[in-house]
Amino acid sequence: MVKMGKDYYDILGIKKDASEDDIKKAYRKQALRYHPDKNKSPGAEDKFKEIAEAYDVLSDPKKKDIYDRFGEEGLKGGGPSSGGAGGPGTFSYTFQGDPHAIFAEFFGGRNPFEQFFGGRNGDMDEDMETDPFTRFGMGGMGGSGMGGMGGRSSSLTRQQDPPVVHNLRVTLEEVFSGCTKKMKISHKRLNPDRRTTRTEDKILEVEIKRGWKEGTKITFPKEGDETPTNIPADVVFVLKDKPHLVFRRDGSDIIYPAKVSLRDALCGSTVNAPTLDGRTVTVTTKDVVRPGMKRRINGEGLPLPKSPDRRGDLVVEYEVKFPERLSQSARETIAQVLPPT
Repeated sequence: MVKMGKDYYDILGIKKDASEDDIKKAYRKQALRYHPDKNKSPGAEDKFKEIAEAYDVLSDPKKKDIYDRFGEEGLKGGGPSSGGAGGPGTFSYTFQGDPHAIFAEFFGGRNPFEQFFGGRNGDMDEDMETDPFTRFGMGGMGGSGMGGMGGRSSSLTRQQDPPVVHNLRVTLEEVFSGCTKKMKISHKRLNPDRRTTRTEDKILEVEIKRGWKEGTKITFPKEGDETPTNIPADVVFVLKDKPHLVFRRDGSDIIYPAKVSLRDALCGSTVNAPTLDGRTVTVTTKDVVRPGMKRRINGEGLPLPKSPDRRGDLVVEYEVKFPERLSQSARETIAQVLPPT
């Protein structure tokens, strides 16, 4: 069939049996050669747009199939929309893309001139203008030949965004028992055209396992915003303890501050210490209680992260309450009873 109109293969300088990698290589070469930032010759801007249109068609299997069978007129004037060989169909193509956006998308948003030419602002060397990969050899960037370079261009130029980190606050009771938190996020996702984006809401279920320590990170890969030029960031939740009304945490141990009077500190005391599962543990001592003294109750703390069937300890940390004032008679009595230092 005689094809009329633009010859996209000729524009890119390739044959009609060119492979996908050949098309990528050809676009890369021609776009770098005619980019208006580097090529100041008359007509470079129009040529650059023409190259972008050719690549837009030939890199899309559906558009390429229609173009191969019906030419530019069939592509733009109502060629069949699917695999039949019949007359005009519902498919109609018009290039409305931004050639600079296609260029930026192809190179992952980076400046390829800086990547390949060392950041020079002057003209290209003659051999580099002919083929910007000459100096690196066919496998210079990865050792796998130009075909491999074309197939891996996105991994070489696109970088993953930094992780998006959120603090996830949990109670000691939730760490004690384990739980599932449902976190709602909003992120951008590419539309089928792979250029425009839409905003989507998503529920991420975070399973909090028994005994997890503060600072534990839970990662959801690539749940950040997606754009044509990036690899979405990982979304990371970092476990943070909510302040507790009674306890504070020390790894897998829980600390219970027990306030005792000066009298009990000197004469013996009994403390009813609460536990995370709602029980109480009686702790009795006849020793003199000094400020900061601790009593450890084995196995009454939080589950161990790596062995949740075992538990840390409940640590009773004594705080001695001193009276604000003493009567004269109390002073005299204490002076008689307590030995001088």
